[in-house]
Amino acid sequence: MKHPVVNVGAGLSGLRAASLLTAQGIKCKVLEARDRIGGRVLSTSDPNRPDLGKFDLGPSWFWPQYESTITNLVKELDLGTFVQYTEGAMLFERFQNEPPERHVLPENSIERSMRFIEGTQSLVDAVANTIPSGTVELETRVTAIRLDEAGAITVEADLADGKRTKVYASAVILALPPRMVVRHIEFSPSLPPHLITDLVSKPTWMAGQAKAVAIYERPFWRESGLSGFVSSRVGPLQEIHDTSPATGSGALFGFFAMPAKMRQELGEDKVIKLVIDQLVRLFGTSAQHVSGILYKDWSSDSETAVEEDLDPLRDYPSYGQPPQAGVWEKKIIFAGTETNSQYGGHLEGALQSAEQAAFKIINLNNES
Repeated sequence: MKHPVVNVGAGLSGLRAASLLTAQGIKCKVLEARDRIGGRVLSTSDPNRPDLGKFDLGPSWFWPQYESTITNLVKELDLGTFVQYTEGAMLFERFQNEPPERHVLPENSIERSMRFIEGTQSLVDAVANTIPSGTVELETRVTAIRLDEAGAITVEADLADGKRTKVYASAVILALPPRMVVRHIEFSPSLPPHLITDLVSKPTWMAGQAKAVAIYERPFWRESGLSGFVSSRVGPLQEIHDTSPATGSGALFGFFAMPAKMRQELGEDKVIKLVIDQLVRLFGTSAQHVSGILYKDWSSDSETAVEEDLDPLRDYPSYGQPPQAGVWEKKIIFAGTETNSQYGGHLEGALQSAEQAAFKIINLNNES
């Protein structure tokens, strides 16, 4: 290939595709609008208490009994993992003014999942370390992709300093949410209408959600025989899990029942207060003594969500590869968890889509 393959997006899919291609001797560039790699993978510490560990504000789990791609990659990269804590009783909160119900679930009723000792970001960082230095260019926002009559591809991008850059590409891997492709990138010639319709119909996984993590000196709920798992009809969190590190501190995180628009209207401080109030209702006064709190509203992240993503999902989205791209066929290739039909929304889906995209590029390279 005369020019590099340009990967748009330095999330897990974009980085893994670049890793696979460079291993085959195919030169790549990875252009990322954010000032960091990882996309929707984000592991962070409380800035005031980094000693308490790193916590995932994006995806946290994988299931080795079902997901072979990520399981094999974790072994290959020699990453430390541990089993998600599920021992003890769960709580079921039906009404705000009544104590939560305590239930001991039947053995093996919760599927065993794994977490990363250093957070899911450790997977992203390890993949990035397999790519040659200088491949990834941060704060480089792709705005247009042009195809001339001779079949040459030009990728245009805005830089952080206000300047613009052009990159010539042999092919482009679009490793970002389908709706972001339609909203933020101009194509010349235009993408076919049926392809645009398909891309817009794919909700961005996690884009309407937020994650709150309450960090404690120790996982005190375990001392009461509780797993940390909660199902709530009251909220603001509808589902809570123990997200404590493998050793040391304790932490609880939850998914919100509160719609994105309501969270944005209330603001972060009020939302966090409601979260702490709920944790106190569920776990007692010990839950008041937080050592740190982390909050990430993905619906307010302009690199993740578009307006359509603010509406809560009613059903599991129909994910999978987009249809034929007309004149763009073999010029642009879609990757990302939303393009995987079996594991859409999972880290496994992101990795499988990267493998599929890399396989297509390798075949194109062999044809040329």
